[in-house]
Amino acid sequence: MKTKHIAALSIIAGTILSAIAKDEIIMTVNGVDVPRSEFEYLYHKNQQQQVDLQSLEEYAEMFKVYKLKVADALDQRLDTMPTFKQEMEQYKADLASPYMTDSVFLNSLVKEAYDMSRQEPEAYHIMILKGATIKEQNEAYRKADSILNVLKNGGDFAELAAKYSIDRASNENGGRMGYISSGRFPYAFEKAALSLKPGEISEIVESPQGYHILKGGNTRAARGVVLVEHIMKMVAPTATAEQQAAAKASIDSIYNAVAADPEKFEDLARELSDDKGSGRQGGKLNWFGAGMMVEPFDSASFAIQVNEISKPVRSQFGWHVIRKLDAKDPASLEEMKPMVLKRIASPQDDRYKLVEKNLFDKLAKKHKGSLNSTNIQVLCNEVKSNGLDSIWNEKALDASGAGALEIAKIGKRNISLAEWAASVSPMIIPDGDEAAAELENSINNYFNNQLKEAEYNWLYANEPEYKNLLNEYREGSLLYEASLLKVWDKAAKDTDGLNDYFTSHREDYTWTTPHVKGILVQAANDSVAEEVKAALKEATDDETYKAVRKQFVGKASIERILMEKGQNPMVDNLIYGGEPVTPNNKKYTVYFIYEPKLLNAPETMTDVKSLVTSDYQNQLETDWVESLKSKYPIKVNQKVLKKVK
Repeated sequence: MKTKHIAALSIIAGTILSAIAKDEIIMTVNGVDVPRSEFEYLYHKNQQQQVDLQSLEEYAEMFKVYKLKVADALDQRLDTMPTFKQEMEQYKADLASPYMTDSVFLNSLVKEAYDMSRQEPEAYHIMILKGATIKEQNEAYRKADSILNVLKNGGDFAELAAKYSIDRASNENGGRMGYISSGRFPYAFEKAALSLKPGEISEIVESPQGYHILKGGNTRAARGVVLVEHIMKMVAPTATAEQQAAAKASIDSIYNAVAADPEKFEDLARELSDDKGSGRQGGKLNWFGAGMMVEPFDSASFAIQVNEISKPVRSQFGWHVIRKLDAKDPASLEEMKPMVLKRIASPQDDRYKLVEKNLFDKLAKKHKGSLNSTNIQVLCNEVKSNGLDSIWNEKALDASGAGALEIAKIGKRNISLAEWAASVSPMIIPDGDEAAAELENSINNYFNNQLKEAEYNWLYANEPEYKNLLNEYREGSLLYEASLLKVWDKAAKDTDGLNDYFTSHREDYTWTTPHVKGILVQAANDSVAEEVKAALKEATDDETYKAVRKQFVGKASIERILMEKGQNPMVDNLIYGGEPVTPNNKKYTVYFIYEPKLLNAPETMTDVKSLVTSDYQNQLETDWVESLKSKYPIKVNQKVLKKVK
């Protein structure tokens, strides 16, 4: 089977390559030419999917109908529907993604992440909270820059960390975070921590949360991760000497007990540990690596052997006795790759922007695209002074005035300010700094999107597989929308049409056995049953019937039925002489059929609605196709058709 599949693909590939050289017109539908390559692509794909192969002539007839329906969809402007356009844009992007993915660049980032994971740097930092607005971020950056200047002039890192860093876990320790493992901190932060020599001060490093100034420490080989369980006796920061001594005595007693009988560890953790969260699990914690636990808990966990129990260890939270359950070496490159790629795919990861930049740099080079930085800077300076308001937006939209300003170029195509302004919602941002940042970001995004559009167009013109798949999806979607409008939805919603069709084709709908029609009622008691009968007498249409059902919720079950013998024991008992039954729902002990009718053939269209709907759809389909054949001209080039293999 595999050999046949490969051979079939080779035939398709060969056919496409030959068609590229001379793509003859195989047919013309409503003035639109269909190239031989498109027909052959769909024909061979159809043949691979069929159990009973169609002849070329049979497929050509089916293909003509397909193209006529697409022509009708275009005539109705179904391709202009917002939902259709959105779906097409998404599919176009998804289809182009493999062509635009730089696997070499991604693999280089994976390899870099792997190399970084083999080391654990000792990190020190001073962190300044970034803030939410541009103004707050600028102020935070200036503050970080001021601290950096002090450090460059001999300032004491530990003192500045204690005074300014918002990281409470490290600022009291001179900014020391301890040894950190790869993948837990922002990419730029980890990269800076690994690049610094002991005592060396970094430039300002930006993360999603803040601005950091790092100091280099020692670096050790990565130790992997460990799985431990512990028993803790808490020591509050305000504990007296007497309370501290009591905690120490308690942990010593626990240690002696578990050292003598390790099997007691988990029971004692549940009973005595002040860490109630892990205590409920017998003291077990999640797997962790360097920097994920406080010192010296971290170091003690890695220092002991699997199944070994540590002597009491003091941390900032209190005393611990630790038992090591398992350990894993650092992940291999193959193990890391899917995890790294998943992180890179998140917009929150710094490398996501690196991947985007790599892509747009390549597209700009390929399509000769460039931003007009000078003009964009003029615009940003202008809005820095005045902000963005409705007057500025109106000027930007004026293609014959201010909007004519060039902001970018792709090949020979100039992109004007007006073109960009027409693509975005008007921006009202009074603050100048925020306005300038948002304007520049929006222009960059528009330029990048236009680069992607240029690539989509290039792929359509130069990659047959991309072109064929995109055309297939587009026309398939149009065919679906047109069929929904002309056949499926029309049949489902056209009650008069369904009734007329049933009346004129009544002889086509018969039963081989009688059916009982009515309303099956299951009631809580005889009194409720009588109430239901009285209410149903007043139910003259669907709305009043629904109201009756709602009225008796919890007291009775009321359902319309159309059944033959053997489908329901209660119906068999009441109509066909079957044995009395006990209803499955014990709440409802009384049952009866309201106004039962025994029918030998369908009484109304609703009795066989699903069958009538299907047949009516087929009729609508036939009528639609016949109308299309007379509405749209179609011409087949038989000479070219005969060349198809």
